[in-house]
Amino acid sequence: MSEKQSDDRPEQASQGDDGLDQALQELRELENKPFGERTIGYVKRTGPGLLQSAMTLGAGSAAASVIAGASFGYKLLWVQPVAMFLGVMMLGALSNVVLTTGERPYKSFGREIGKWLVILWALGTIMSSIIWHFPQYGLAASAARDLGALGNVVSVPQEVLDANASLADAEKTEDKAKIGEAEASLKQVKKDSTPLGLGFTAAGLCISFGIGLLILCTNITTVFNYGGDSKGVRIYEWFLRSCIALVVVMFGIVVVAKINVVIAESGEILKGFIGWYGIPNLFTADGSLNGTTVTQVLGMLGAAVGINMTFLYPYSLLKKGWGKDHKKLARWDLGMTMFLPFVLVTSLVIIAMKVGGVYQGADVVDTTIRPLGAAKALGGVIGVNAGRIIFDLGLIGMTCGAISTHMVVCGFTFCEMLGLEQTKSRFRIFALAPAIGLLGVIASLPIWFPVAASAVCFTMLPIAYLTFLIMNNKRSYIGDAVGHGFSRFVFNTLLVIALLVATIGSLIQINKKVIQNETVREIFGITSASADPADEKPSDEPEKE
Repeated sequence: MSEKQSDDRPEQASQGDDGLDQALQELRELENKPFGERTIGYVKRTGPGLLQSAMTLGAGSAAASVIAGASFGYKLLWVQPVAMFLGVMMLGALSNVVLTTGERPYKSFGREIGKWLVILWALGTIMSSIIWHFPQYGLAASAARDLGALGNVVSVPQEVLDANASLADAEKTEDKAKIGEAEASLKQVKKDSTPLGLGFTAAGLCISFGIGLLILCTNITTVFNYGGDSKGVRIYEWFLRSCIALVVVMFGIVVVAKINVVIAESGEILKGFIGWYGIPNLFTADGSLNGTTVTQVLGMLGAAVGINMTFLYPYSLLKKGWGKDHKKLARWDLGMTMFLPFVLVTSLVIIAMKVGGVYQGADVVDTTIRPLGAAKALGGVIGVNAGRIIFDLGLIGMTCGAISTHMVVCGFTFCEMLGLEQTKSRFRIFALAPAIGLLGVIASLPIWFPVAASAVCFTMLPIAYLTFLIMNNKRSYIGDAVGHGFSRFVFNTLLVIALLVATIGSLIQINKKVIQNETVREIFGITSASADPADEKPSDEPEKE
């Protein structure tokens, strides 16, 4: 490797030369072990995929899975596995490039492809990590307030709840006049009945900030560990394992509680996983394409991997000190700690919507349901309110892991954008950038913030994918690591499919969150198209209670 490339290595978790040599020797010895022993050995050495899993298993995945299960039952169980498989393929290409060269991708991609491209890549990463930090705290606070309600703690006055219910009913009518009237009424009720017009009682504010501060302090401790030595990295990785395990256990309990239903409907569940029903309710009564259903499915397919995940992944690989000898381990890592947890959690949520009775059999997209509403609907699944408690805890676990990874990626990204060597203190300072998202426990951002984030981030994702595809096939840069023969053809075919799906998904999201946004259209004097009202809301709208 050239001197220039060596200088482009990020700070790695220090293990010492002897420690690295021993780890590599143990890794090579695993190649000759039986499959079971080899699998256990790889699992013990995983790590970067955990960060990807925790980042994608946040408020967005919870909402998408709840909507999919509540709207179509088991019929869309195939979507999330396919979406994540394509994402894993693209990240696999990225790992091949980074582990072959050992270079920081921000500098190497800027040199090989273009400086402005990587600037936008980093900018999109920072925007998404900070702006979409708010709904993570919002969902956690909503779940905490719901838990408080079970203890007779009034977090939201009854008149605000009634006004929220009226707004939900108005949204179902898709009548903009009624929706506007209900929104104005809700705003006035909040102003008249709650401190600062925020819609919460004093107890509700205490619960909201309490859970927010607890999550923030926990994540500061664990993320600061990640910015340190190899021991700190291991501590952080075990923290993520705990978060993901909590989520799996919580949602799994809800499903296991209805194991008799699961067993009886195992055939339907299997059909859902293999895509037996394809896209349900694809056509309307008059034979035209059902745009709402298609948009929901394609949006889910294209949104499993976010732009900030593509920046975080290569730096987490280099942080571990991985290189050419770790390529097979990196593939196992993506499969076992990114793909499997994501598919398991999202599938459990979808199945819970069906066995818990939330799905009513209409096969119509219901964008009015929220994770908190689903938790309340599952209240009687395990005794009195136990299902509701467990589901709420699962939601809090999801947001906690996602919040921590947003902080980690900001620590990496700011150092790269500013051309600074990554030191422990710099990483920790920049990792605090998303902490302002704590305010999401009581409020959402002004409309322009999520609109801008959507415009930049969803535009950059397919561009980033195209960059990874090009770099993975650039023989002048990675040499024989481009692959050869039929396997290279198959892999590149999968990458092209992933690129196409990401492009379609991004176009759908840009249309929903930017072009068809009611506020944006009004400001620019554009006559509003007939769009689903739910699509016009900012992506970080807080949970309604």
